Amino acid sequence: MSFGQGGPQWGSGGQNQNPFGGQDPYGWQGSLREPSQEPFRAQSQDPYDPAPSDPFGLRARAAAAETTPDWAALADASAARTRRRRWLLIGGGTLASVTIAGIVAGAIVSSNSDEGDRASGANTSRLPAAPELPSDTTRPEPSFSSVAPLPPPNPKDFISDEKKDTAPLSAETLFPGRKLTMGDRVYAKGATARTGSCSSATQGALGSVVEKNGCDQVFRATYAKDGIAVTVGVAVFGTEAEAKSAARQASGNVAPLAGAGVPTFCKGGPVCRFTANSYGRYAYFTATGYTTAKSVTKGDTPAFQTGDDLAEFTFRQIVRRGEAQASAAATAPAA
Repeated sequence: MSFGQGGPQWGSGGQNQNPFGGQDPYGWQGSLREPSQEPFRAQSQDPYDPAPSDPFGLRARAAAAETTPDWAALADASAARTRRRRWLLIGGGTLASVTIAGIVAGAIVSSNSDEGDRASGANTSRLPAAPELPSDTTRPEPSFSSVAPLPPPNPKDFISDEKKDTAPLSAETLFPGRKLTMGDRVYAKGATARTGSCSSATQGALGSVVEKNGCDQVFRATYAKDGIAVTVGVAVFGTEAEAKSAARQASGNVAPLAGAGVPTFCKGGPVCRFTANSYGRYAYFTATGYTTAKSVTKGDTPAFQTGDDLAEFTFRQIVRRGEAQASAAATAPAA
């Protein structure tokens, strides 16, 4: 039995035909066919998953490659942003400097313009003019005198000239009350006197001095405390210059005035203390001594204290006289 050259014939289909017809129960047809030029495609391991499997991880590596950032591109982009930010900062700083310089220059120009306007007398006000308020024409407008008020009168002016010193003058106005209190010391007032014969109220050369300087009258009062007596004599002149001259030329003393409970003092030998002073047109003198035969010495503090108290009190009374007249003149209605 000869099979002929090339093997048995399975029919007109040639060597590759299936001897069993269209069926290939053993899968020979696929194993015997020639290799296809199509690349290998692995079958999916999951019959329900239509996506083919990736046994070699090619798809994972491709996906990772697609999601990995491009570091070089990112670095270039960051550098570009940094350059843009730097240029923006430089440009902003330059613009701010130019703006500030413009504001300062404008302020200087405005200041110079205002100073120039003030120098030329121009009206530099920038505020809107205030609206005029309606005035009530039914009431009179207040008026002010253009004459400056006179200064208050000087109290000393009234006691420096007899033409101004017109207030009542007596022993009672100069030496009021029945006692005198100076600090914690109380002096009882004795006799008082007034005379128009100035020399009769003096001793020694004082009489000629007061008469020569134009003395008008003399008021006297005596105060005593603890066996020490003081007589105060106030000589009144026409002007301040006359009173100053009499006090400066004083020699001798005012005559001590006894009576009203005060015995005779400063006569018959005991040494007494005498003072002289003036204020305004008044010259005032003191004679201080013991009511006994005791003399006043330089270190005799009680006697000096008593004499100084009475001289201070007399000075204050003359000052008050001037103040009272000045106050009355200031409040008097204009003629």
